Parts: sequence; structure tokens; C-alpha cells
Amino acid sequence: MRQDVLEQMYAIIDEHIDVEELNALLKIFIQEKEKENSVWSSMTEYTHLMLGGTSEQLVRAAAATELVILSLDIVDDLQDRDQESKPWMQCAESYTLNAILALLMGFTGELEKLQARHGQVTPGGQPALDGNPKLEIQQEISRIVSRSINGQHKDINQSVVTADDYFAMVQEKSGSLIRLACCMGCFSTEYTQETLEKLHALADYIGLIHQIQNDIKDMLNFDQKSDLIHKKRTLPVIYILESQTPYQPIKDYYEGTIQLEEFLTKKQACLQYIEDSGCIEYSKIVQSICITKAEEIYETLEAISPWKEKFREATYGGFV
Repeated sequence: MRQDVLEQMYAIIDEHIDVEELNALLKIFIQEKEKENSVWSSMTEYTHLMLGGTSEQLVRAAAATELVILSLDIVDDLQDRDQESKPWMQCAESYTLNAILALLMGFTGELEKLQARHGQVTPGGQPALDGNPKLEIQQEISRIVSRSINGQHKDINQSVVTADDYFAMVQEKSGSLIRLACCMGCFSTEYTQETLEKLHALADYIGLIHQIQNDIKDMLNFDQKSDLIHKKRTLPVIYILESQTPYQPIKDYYEGTIQLEEFLTKKQACLQYIEDSGCIEYSKIVQSICITKAEEIYETLEAISPWKEKFREATYGGFV
């Protein structure tokens, strides 16, 4: 994360939160986020620039993107309880919940400011009619966040059973976050509806590419924090459970016939089965199809160089 983006994140917090203790806590959370190789702000900036945007508020918009993604990451960690070392997991949960609300309100406030500064251009570059600006991007971002929450709930309520369920959930949960970062870059650009739809489709495939990669790594790192332990139906797990002869200990564990303690005694045999089952190879094939689809959409995207190429490199270029 660049220093100018970090400084704007702090500035947004200072404008919205004057309680010293909460202000300091939020900045600790931001500092933790800074340790990651975050590309969310870059997605916003590259989208804006490749669509011909020239806003002086671009860094501020990129900082707002980082803040809302941080709030959603914290919610995810509270639900999964698998990142206990994070500062938002170590403080009182009531403080963390207040921090989430503060981050969301800061983000909402920045959306309002962007709207006020730039007005709104509708898809195709036509100004809003009747003197009543259409909050096209603002409304789209609201829909995207709601879509992500829908996907997140599907992930935690164990409603994902089939591969199709999985694809829909990942596109909603992870793809929506990439859609969000892209939409934050659309302010004050003359984007077209076709371009927006292509960005949305590309974002969903990028979300799948990264989630499948995470699922593969998770399957090969069998420990107390894995999705397997938490009975999540990731793509490789679904492959195993839907096979004609599913591995019985995994099947029994997911069905509740055996408990975690007994399941963990079969760890080595489980790992060997995972390697031999073809679930990893299957997941890589699906991932490669997603990469091909992403490339097809990317090639038809009308955007300005070198920002178009930088966007690709920041999002999924490492997989090509």
C-alpha cells in the first residue's frame, strides 16, 4: 500500500471519529492491513485511469476502497474465527463492532463527497436529467456490497453443496469485492454500460481464480484452521464428496458421523487420499478455464494503456 493512500485512510478516520481511543484503534487496524500486499486501492486507481479518468480525488477514492474492504475482512474474521492473532480479534468484540461501523460510515461519507464534487455521469457519458442526479455508481456500489453479503452468508450457513452452488457463492462473495474496487474507479469517467458489465464479469472470474487458488492451498495444509476442519464445501472438497467412492472419513466427518478428534487421527491417510484423488488437478483445470474466460473478456475491454495492462497484472496477471 502506498504512503499517500495510507495517509488518506488516516485522514478519513480523523474526519469521522474524534473519540481518541476508537480513532487510535482504527489506525492500528489500518496498520495491520498495511502489512498485506493489498491491491484494492490499485484496482480503483487503474480502473479510473484506464477509463480515461483524471480526478484529483482518485487517491482519496482508493483509500475509501481500502477502508470498506478492511471492514468486510474484519466481519469475515469475526464469523470464521480463524485469525485470532489479528488486532480486531484480540480486543473486545464490542470495540471491533464499533470499528466496523466507523469504517463503513467513513466509506459512505466518502461516496457522498465524490458525488458532490463530480456530479454523476450516466452510462454513455450523458448527464443526469431533470436536475436530479442519478446516483448510478453509488447505487451500483450499494448493490455490490449487498451481493457480497449474500455470498458471505451462503459461505457460513453451509448452503453450498454442489459445484454450481460454490461458483455462485464465490462470485457473490469474492467477485463482488473486485467489482466494488472497480466501481470506485468509475467516478467522473464516461464509462459505458457495456464496459461496466464487462468489468463485472471480469471481476467475478478474477474472484474465482483467487478463491480456487486459496482452496487448493488450504487442502494441502491440513490443520486446525483449514476449511476442511470447518466443514466448508470448497471446490476440491465437493469433488471428493461427489465422487462415486468418496473417502469415507471425510464423508463421515461432513455428515457428523465422526467428530473432529477422531477425524484428526486420520490426518496422514487423509492427506495421502487428497493427493491421490485428483481433486487438486480438477480444481486447477476449473481455475484454468476461469483464466481463459477472464482473458477473453479482458481482450474486448476498451481501455487506455498502460493502465489496462497494469490492471491485469495487479488482479490476475500472475496466473497467466
